[in-house]
Amino acid sequence: MTPTSADRWPAALWIVRHGESAGNVARDAAEAAGHPEIAVEHRDMDVPLSPLGEEQARALGEWIGSQPDDARPTHTIASPYVRAVQTAQLALEASGCPPDSIDVEVDERLREREFGILDRLTRAGIEARFPEQAAARSFLGKFYHRPPGGESWADVALRLRSMLDSIGRQYAGERLLVVGHQVVVLVLRYLLERLSEEELLAVDRSGDVANCSVTTYVFDPSIGRQGGMRLVTFNDVSALRREDAPVTEEPDSRVGPH
Repeated sequence: MTPTSADRWPAALWIVRHGESAGNVARDAAEAAGHPEIAVEHRDMDVPLSPLGEEQARALGEWIGSQPDDARPTHTIASPYVRAVQTAQLALEASGCPPDSIDVEVDERLREREFGILDRLTRAGIEARFPEQAAARSFLGKFYHRPPGGESWADVALRLRSMLDSIGRQYAGERLLVVGHQVVVLVLRYLLERLSEEELLAVDRSGDVANCSVTTYVFDPSIGRQGGMRLVTFNDVSALRREDAPVTEEPDSRVGPH
């Protein structure tokens, strides 16, 4: 029997980038001052939301709560990084969703891309300390360049392929909220829409994914032989604007300790 929406894909998928984090703020300060390192005390996975990021997460939750009952998430999964879990929890608490839909499942396959030896370095720091890596990245492009001890975007795609397979088994027909990171949002677009490397990088060049922005997909049985997910909105910040929450678009930071 040919698989259908009931046994292959969620009915709807909301992919959210976490709210502004303390790492985003520290990165901006380091880049502006020309410093080689980003001053963050935590491991990357322990970096919390900034106060503004908490405000953004609550604004997202208010938007979720304003939706009809049949248009709200039935399940939520998040990166295990503190900033992503906090975003999911604050949003769901603010949404007024029933308690049984507020539980957040953590999935490590949604984690931030690992930067390896480039952790905590600004662009200036990378060029000064690892010029060969800057040159390799320039030649290979960000999709395939893997810093020592880190991941390329292609590596992230490999683990997200596995996650999408799990979603098809566990959440078919459900409405799923996914909270992750900028590269996770972009690479999920690459996988769900079967983009080429150049198409994906063109999306990336168009601008950073905003904190707490929503990228929405719905199941469309007309896509391919077995149906697929159709993009409805990308990088949508209307939830933030609705609540007059500031919109921020800082790139994800290389802030893990060496």
